[in-house]
Amino acid sequence: MKLLPLVFAVLLLCAQPALHAAGKPNVILILADDVGLGNLGCTGGPFATPHLDALAKGGTLFSHCFAMPQCSPSRCVLLTGRYPFRTGLLGNHDREDVLPKNEGMFSSVMKQAGYVTASVGKWHVGPLGPREWGFDEVFLFPGSGMYWRGQKAQSKHYEVNGAERELAEGAYLPDLLHQFLTGFLEKHRSEPFFVYYPMSHIHGTITRTPETPAGADSGRHYADNIAYMDKLVGRLVGELERLHLRENTLVLFTGDNGTSGDFARQSTVDGKPLSGHKLKLLEGGSRVPLIASWPGVTPAGRVVDDLIDFSDFFPTFAEIGGAKLPEGVKIDGRSFAPQLRGEAGASRDWVFVQLGDGWYVRERGFKLTSEDALMDMIGAPFSEKISKDADARARLKAVLDALNPGGGRTVPKAAGKKPKGGK
Repeated sequence: MKLLPLVFAVLLLCAQPALHAAGKPNVILILADDVGLGNLGCTGGPFATPHLDALAKGGTLFSHCFAMPQCSPSRCVLLTGRYPFRTGLLGNHDREDVLPKNEGMFSSVMKQAGYVTASVGKWHVGPLGPREWGFDEVFLFPGSGMYWRGQKAQSKHYEVNGAERELAEGAYLPDLLHQFLTGFLEKHRSEPFFVYYPMSHIHGTITRTPETPAGADSGRHYADNIAYMDKLVGRLVGELERLHLRENTLVLFTGDNGTSGDFARQSTVDGKPLSGHKLKLLEGGSRVPLIASWPGVTPAGRVVDDLIDFSDFFPTFAEIGGAKLPEGVKIDGRSFAPQLRGEAGASRDWVFVQLGDGWYVRERGFKLTSEDALMDMIGAPFSEKISKDADARARLKAVLDALNPGGGRTVPKAAGKKPKGGK
């Protein structure tokens, strides 16, 4: 009889990860770098990505997700839910005004909803880092595509919760990111967590991976990097299963922009090259993979053709976590939480994409650019042709007139306060 309390205690301990299952699910957003439609097998690419393909097969694949065509503006839209012309971050070097007094990020919203939060990887949004934006735990590297210490033009240091560390000889930075992430999951397994995981793959400079055979030709390095990225996603899913967290964790995978121009030619979809690539206001510059997997919630094997843009993640996370959106702030996004649950949802009529002083608004069949070019998108993502459809022009012009992207930055009415715990 004396064993009963011990048995109950053990059972309670084993059940800890699932205690909040009926309330707040865990969320992990994986943001791959320079990953477009032609880089994954499940979206028609020529590369082997078995773990990501399995994630898509067991979950839902969104076929029309749009980022911005460059790193910093894309990440800023993702984190704030606001288009570039509102925040002022139009390109990689427009960062100085993205401050907590002017903007809010989903990190603070999820913390207010009771989540413990982590940012694990690249940042490149504004002059401050993720700690200043309210993330509880942070692994931050300052470079792009930083892998090995010997790489040129890359930092030899990284930060863990504000403490600078040196990248040791022989250490592979993507593995360090993964180790930090799995440690965070272990530590916070009994409470709802939100993880923003902007991994380093597959941004250049493309070099060997730990699994590239010695002496292998550098021509295989790109495929090796995609394979290693895929393997890290598989390891992450395996860790969630080991910790008995998989059933209560929404895992999302997407890319921050289209494939880099250096590799666009080989990153085809069903054997055909895409229209454009990273840094181009064309389909291949912004249309990115989006996979969602939440066992028992996201329908398995489903493909959703609804239009999604990067501003939509902010309100989606807020809805999933039961958080309130900030008041007095224009959030451009629309929640796609219903679509994650297999419901119809209120799908978008259009998406907006901007880079610098160029932009376009795109609906299902047409897009209208900042240069007043109306394009027929029936051949997308492979071709875009000039159109003279008057009705489509009128519809899309009305959208652009309402957005007024040329009007400049709009500061929120209710500026947020800088969170404590900054660097």
